[in-house]
Amino acid sequence: MKPFGEMNMKNQDEIKKLQQQFTQQQNAYNAQPYPTSHDRKEWLKQLFTQLQQQESAFCNALCEDFSHRSTDETRIAEVIPSLSAIKYCIKHVEEWMQPSSRKVSLLFQPAKAYIMPQPLGVVGIMVPWNYPIFLAIGPLCQALAAGNRVMLKMSEFTPRFAQLFQQVIEESFPSDLIHVTTGDADISQAFSQLPFNHLFFTGSTTVGKHVMRAAAENLTPVTLELGGKSPALMAQDADFDEAIQRIAFGKTMNSGQTCVAPDYVLVHTSQEQQFIEKYLLALQKFYPSIEHNPDYTAIVSQKQFERLERHIEDAKQQGATIHTMSGQASGRKLAHCVIQNPTSDMTVMQEEIFGPILPIITYVNIDEAIHYINQRSRPLALYYFGFNPKQQQHVLKHTHSGGVCLNETLMHVTQEDLPFGGVGASGLGSYHGIEGFKRFSHEKSVFARPKLSFMKVIYPPYGQWLQKKLFKFYFKNKA
Repeated sequence: MKPFGEMNMKNQDEIKKLQQQFTQQQNAYNAQPYPTSHDRKEWLKQLFTQLQQQESAFCNALCEDFSHRSTDETRIAEVIPSLSAIKYCIKHVEEWMQPSSRKVSLLFQPAKAYIMPQPLGVVGIMVPWNYPIFLAIGPLCQALAAGNRVMLKMSEFTPRFAQLFQQVIEESFPSDLIHVTTGDADISQAFSQLPFNHLFFTGSTTVGKHVMRAAAENLTPVTLELGGKSPALMAQDADFDEAIQRIAFGKTMNSGQTCVAPDYVLVHTSQEQQFIEKYLLALQKFYPSIEHNPDYTAIVSQKQFERLERHIEDAKQQGATIHTMSGQASGRKLAHCVIQNPTSDMTVMQEEIFGPILPIITYVNIDEAIHYINQRSRPLALYYFGFNPKQQQHVLKHTHSGGVCLNETLMHVTQEDLPFGGVGASGLGSYHGIEGFKRFSHEKSVFARPKLSFMKVIYPPYGQWLQKKLFKFYFKNKA
């Protein structure tokens, strides 16, 4: 990372503005540290209205940023889940704001204890390029529901959408409530160094480490939504054809540029060839053509496209067999493929793929597959296909992942009542629903004493008769 002094003058000016904006939001929060439920609902309703009204413009901007992105995919994977998340927050925010009672033991009666959720203050959200609507709106609506002021840093890799989103927010909300900033890596670095009350980052593990280091300088708490190599494990009792279609859907959404996309698949050695054939047929059914197909999403940038091509070439050079779907591809549209016989030396098995490449690993028994998964960093998602309840539980209890789908892919992310987040290398902290509200709140412990109190019995001087009785009761009593 470059020191501030090495940044160009334009970025230095932008960073000064960023710092001024942060101060403005701090002042606004201090002036209204506990917004009413009515205020919070109004903010959320305005966000909902703007997303509805700008939906087509957002889809078109993202299509341009990707060189081509399926509008229907944007609606299915971004707009609809975002609208659902906002509606869920509006419905529950008043309930979430209520203090929750806790018990007071007999020794400390009469009194009451409760937890009061309190806004943290100013929250920073760093938005990635792959799902910039959903991954901006999701944490934003939960941070607003919790009563915070919010600053967002949009990805420089989707510039048209970033600029449009910034314009929409500026026209709809005061900047001391929501502020959107754009810019390059220098701006992202400066953003992560601001002393937020909470910093929320979605992106790669590598960048996440830099963000966490920057936040540590201010002791800023962080939520890191990262990624990793999420496996799809097919048991022998899986509904084979249906499972393949569901894996194909999870892998082809956004051309695999999804943090919870199936990264590789584990199948029984006896089913490997059958899986490859049927997976390619499923791809062909989804996408009869590639080049001029409006449903087929391109890779976001030339840099990412070339990275994926290097994975394929490296696998070829090291002896893997590449099975590619039929169809002419052009521009940044990359044909989906299966990599057979991958090894741990191949880059495609060392890095999160984030694209339309599916390595296939074979196993002899389910514990061998579990061992293979557990030898690697803990993934953001795990997908198990099979209907044996005992084996389902065995896999659940003997693997670690941020979330799990049984006989499905991706869908756990869209459930607002399920927390979403990673574990270990795939992330830190979770959000969505009430977990999101709690993520952006401080759950303040409150102990309240009325005028009457019996606590005087334990005041000094010690050794009084009643104190001895009390100590005897606690020290002699069995658990």
